[in-house]
Amino acid sequence: MKALLVGAGAREHILAEKLSRSALLYSIMAAPHPGISRLSKEFLVHDPTDAAVVGEWAQSRKIDIAFVSPDGLLAKGVTDTFADMGIPVASPLKKAAQIEWDKGYARNLMISHKIAGCPEIKIAKDFGEARAAIKEMGNVAIKPLGLTGGKGVKIMGEHLNSEEEAIAYCSTLLEKDGSVLLEEKLEGEEFTLQAFCDGQNLSLMPPVQDHKRAFEGDVGPNTGGMGAYSTGNLLPFMQQKDLEAAKEIMQATIDAMRKERNPFTGVLYGQFMLTSKGVKVIEFNARFGDPEAMNVLTLLKTDLAEIFASMAEGKLKAPSFSNNSTVVKYLVPDGYPDAGKAGLEISLNEKEIWNLGAKAYWGAVYEKEGRIYTSTSRAAAVVAQAPTLEEAESKAEHATSFVRGPLWHRRDIGTRELIKKRMEHVRRLKG
Repeated sequence: MKALLVGAGAREHILAEKLSRSALLYSIMAAPHPGISRLSKEFLVHDPTDAAVVGEWAQSRKIDIAFVSPDGLLAKGVTDTFADMGIPVASPLKKAAQIEWDKGYARNLMISHKIAGCPEIKIAKDFGEARAAIKEMGNVAIKPLGLTGGKGVKIMGEHLNSEEEAIAYCSTLLEKDGSVLLEEKLEGEEFTLQAFCDGQNLSLMPPVQDHKRAFEGDVGPNTGGMGAYSTGNLLPFMQQKDLEAAKEIMQATIDAMRKERNPFTGVLYGQFMLTSKGVKVIEFNARFGDPEAMNVLTLLKTDLAEIFASMAEGKLKAPSFSNNSTVVKYLVPDGYPDAGKAGLEISLNEKEIWNLGAKAYWGAVYEKEGRIYTSTSRAAAVVAQAPTLEEAESKAEHATSFVRGPLWHRRDIGTRELIKKRMEHVRRLKG
């Protein structure tokens, strides 16, 4: 099988690794990626949104299955480029990816089809509506309707310290986008549930907990994700009924999209919050999470290329996963997330990381004359799995010592102390 992967980052690095185990891997990326290029039989460094060039390139290679990974490329219809040429695709078309790139669409879909888990919302189209919504709803989460890379959501009482600051942020978004989404502020513990979808059926991957805040102790600005952990089954603060509730919401969502003649084929990502009133939906994404992809794909036992092919055919092959625990820790350049420093030389010792029973994946970096340099974003991720979460965390933390350069990471991800804090939070919520 000839598999095409579009995108370049740590998430795509592990996708490339998994696909290349059984398929001939072809890759398209905007800039050379040191990990993906080495795994590819052939790769094209070109703007993936240039439909004429990338479409002809893929067609001439007789690609059997294509997968477009990053949210920005899905929003620009890169999947459609290949689908229009008759190449089977396992990622969503632009219209279906609207579940992520238009948060208003996602919320209206939930409301119109009476899908559980939707918080109270208001979509304001001018300053007056935004001010009135805040007065009416009290503390709110303020969200851009479009893509934000995980960094655009601001919550009153956390990122915004007053009503005036909240209204000022609404004004900024109104000026940029013409509208702004305001949602009731939810309190609880977040978890991610990802699923392979073939337009009608879905098959779940293990739940994961991401860590958005930049600094240890869950403080600081939101980031693209500093790391994540999973146990291969339920997260320590979850019950089986919570997982079932989230699954029902995701199934109802793809059922609703199919009824509206907008079927979703690809990886559906549900970001949920376990609250005192049950499971609530924070947002949907139309692709693997980053870093959550590394947690679940590390545990995947079924051939990924075969899963993708079955999705494109509308006959989803159910995946199998190990029940080990996993921990992912991202290393980021000085100044991240506000002003990450680019052009810093970094390196990693793959052999020593491998000897620990861990792996490393290159993120937003570039290669020049055989050396690796940072961009402004997350540079590299280390991933470890083990029968227990404590063992996986210890391996991952040790592995970070073999990544060299002016980088830093959150040492507390996956630790016993932080997990205990999350469990106590849920117990308090439930009284």
